[in-house]
Amino acid sequence: MLVKQFVDEGLGNSSYLIAAEESGQAAVLDPERDVDRYLQTAEGLGLRIIYALDTHLHNDFVSGSREIAAQAGAQVGASIEARVDFEHLPLSEGYTLDLGGVRIATLSTPGHTPEHISFVIYEAGKPAPAAVFSGGALIVGGAARTDLLGQELAAPLARQLHHSIHDKLMGLPNEATVYPTHGAGSFCAAPSSRERISTIGREKLWNPLAQAADEGTFVELSLSGLPSYPTYFKYLRAINQRGPALLGGVPVLKPLNPKEVLQLSSHGAAILDTRPPQAFAAGHIPGSYGIPLGAPLITWAGWVIPFGSPLILISSDEKEREAAVRQLIRIGYDDLRGSLLGGMEAWEAEAHPVARTPAMLAQELAERLEQGKAPLILDVRSDAEWRAGHLPGAIHIEAGRLPFDDLPLPKEELKVIHCGHSDRSMVGISVLEQRGYRNLVLLAGGYSKWQAAGYRTVRET
Repeated sequence: MLVKQFVDEGLGNSSYLIAAEESGQAAVLDPERDVDRYLQTAEGLGLRIIYALDTHLHNDFVSGSREIAAQAGAQVGASIEARVDFEHLPLSEGYTLDLGGVRIATLSTPGHTPEHISFVIYEAGKPAPAAVFSGGALIVGGAARTDLLGQELAAPLARQLHHSIHDKLMGLPNEATVYPTHGAGSFCAAPSSRERISTIGREKLWNPLAQAADEGTFVELSLSGLPSYPTYFKYLRAINQRGPALLGGVPVLKPLNPKEVLQLSSHGAAILDTRPPQAFAAGHIPGSYGIPLGAPLITWAGWVIPFGSPLILISSDEKEREAAVRQLIRIGYDDLRGSLLGGMEAWEAEAHPVARTPAMLAQELAERLEQGKAPLILDVRSDAEWRAGHLPGAIHIEAGRLPFDDLPLPKEELKVIHCGHSDRSMVGISVLEQRGYRNLVLLAGGYSKWQAAGYRTVRET
């Protein structure tokens, strides 16, 4: 058995290529939309992909299974309970797929989603399973959350998840390797470790949900401490059930001159600037979204840009632009109209309007606080980060809420915005600019710089 893991750090997810080396036949599990990675890896290893399998209808990314089927001639396998609207193998418990030396057995493991299945792997001549691809039913140190389909289903699904973990997955051999899809950094995940692969035996010892034998305790534990999640999640389950549009490869964007950008934006296209925060602050197109590639873009674009928006990209270079396109198509932002040819240099050369964001050093802000002349301080970090410590007198609004909430902020008064470093601050500043807020200043280095300098912080009691 050969297993290759593909980690998406932005989503906190893993997808996998599994193969029987002797036969050269392979399957890809929970693939993302830009499937050239899997196809190239398989080709380099002399493998033929015959199956593209999904453990569940994903809320956080567009499945690449149909894309693999179209490009590699593979068969799509999906849970029979998913009721997908395209050609596929309907998989139910006990259904087995053969790679010629490696068997993939379907195990029904609902909870994270109602239709969730896992894949138990058997190697030729060995009666005990060698591994399980557990999707979100079991992750390192936890399990994926059960509230993504609405609060009314959260507890019933948590009870199903209890059964899936305790009556099914924990019955596998202690030595069986656990390959989850969701992991550290995923908004689909309940509390977990930073590691992405485990064993059944290890999860029995260290996973709080695997130790919570009582159903009531399990449900309470699985539903506690869940963070907010990006708004685009509510669209992708239906897309994956219906069947994502086939792309045929990673889109190559049309180069647009400044005049074409102006024309498209006047007809509703959103401008997305993926350059680093310092570059965006130094000069950007008024009204554009400033979402640095490393924010990560894949999360924050899906959080603050209305789903389905036509997009124009501004990037530092071709490599950054391709990486941005990959991240966008993975979450269903397919309406990519083009990219600004020549970047901001071309825009400024034609004397079009440019907005700039000043920065304030931590030292200056600390001096103002000490003198009682502090501006309004807006902390856009997560709730958990805020509770762990924040600047004195700051207001807290998570960056993901800024496009939609009624904001208790003055329009014209000086406002210093910060996150942990700078990426989310820039997202927040660009959204506030769009909503008509002025006098927005970036706290240079964010909370980490403030804390490292030894300035005073406070904690919520």
